[in-house]
Amino acid sequence: MIVDQAIYRQGKRLPCGDLSDALLELRGGDDPNAFLWIGLKNPTDAEFDLVNDELRLHPLAVEDAVKGNQRPKVELYDNTIFVVMKTLRYIEETSDIETGEVMLFVGDKFVVTVRRGEANPLAGVRHGLEANTDMLRHGAIAVVHAVMDSIIDNYVSIDVELQKDLDDIEAAVFSGSSSASSTAIYQLKREVLEFRRAAVPLAAPLRMLHDGSRSPLPQKEVRLLFRDVADHLLRVIDHVESYDRLLTDILSAHLAQISVQQNSDMRKISAWVAIAAVPTMIAGIYGMNFDNMPELSWHYGYFIVLAVMASACLGLYRAFRRSGWL
Repeated sequence: MIVDQAIYRQGKRLPCGDLSDALLELRGGDDPNAFLWIGLKNPTDAEFDLVNDELRLHPLAVEDAVKGNQRPKVELYDNTIFVVMKTLRYIEETSDIETGEVMLFVGDKFVVTVRRGEANPLAGVRHGLEANTDMLRHGAIAVVHAVMDSIIDNYVSIDVELQKDLDDIEAAVFSGSSSASSTAIYQLKREVLEFRRAAVPLAAPLRMLHDGSRSPLPQKEVRLLFRDVADHLLRVIDHVESYDRLLTDILSAHLAQISVQQNSDMRKISAWVAIAAVPTMIAGIYGMNFDNMPELSWHYGYFIVLAVMASACLGLYRAFRRSGWL
């Protein structure tokens, strides 16, 4: 659906009626930075076609927007910039990361934002930008910066939450807590992987915007703003990649601890089996019911056999205790 649409001229919001009339007026006006901003959320094909009929977007960009689930990227089509970014939402109750998508079309006097999923709403971005008239005077590219800045700031917040989850799992594993499990470690590793898929592919396109020869950004001040956003993204990427490596090490350490514990348990079981084997063997010998067994006729034979059993078991127990098996 169309969430919002408005004209922005001289840093001020103006109402927008018919899209064709609004674009004709903007393209014929004398304000080079005036633009139309249309916001869509989970648009149907009919709603998207309505906007596309007015703006004449590039077919390849339209195809990506309709299919969705695209890799983060920045594409240049003639006089149109097409941007795809993954949005993330951290769910506190389950420590899961929910993924969404935002796409932007920036062309001659217009910008279209298409949001899919519930992660990272853009209403706050629009309100914040409308309160910053100086930024709006940069034109439609100010919307791209504001959206990118909001999404990557959200990455930074999720980075902090993942760090806390990682610290908790690391402490649980190396303290021997029963709360540590391979399942929990693997689930967190999956969330980190989801985070990497959103953040890492965006680094190269963002670098192109602020430092590339193909950059469509002519203004030095705007490029500096995008460079600041890129710095935040690179810091997040460094953290996420270190989390992935550390989780691999933690999982290996946890599996090694399980192996050591299993070996310790097997030693204890083997030790007790060895202790129990002595009286079992002796009892088995005297349970064979042979006719000629002189010990059975001895008055103290039964007590001597019991003493031998107890002495052997006690000796074995002390030997295993000294060796650390018990």
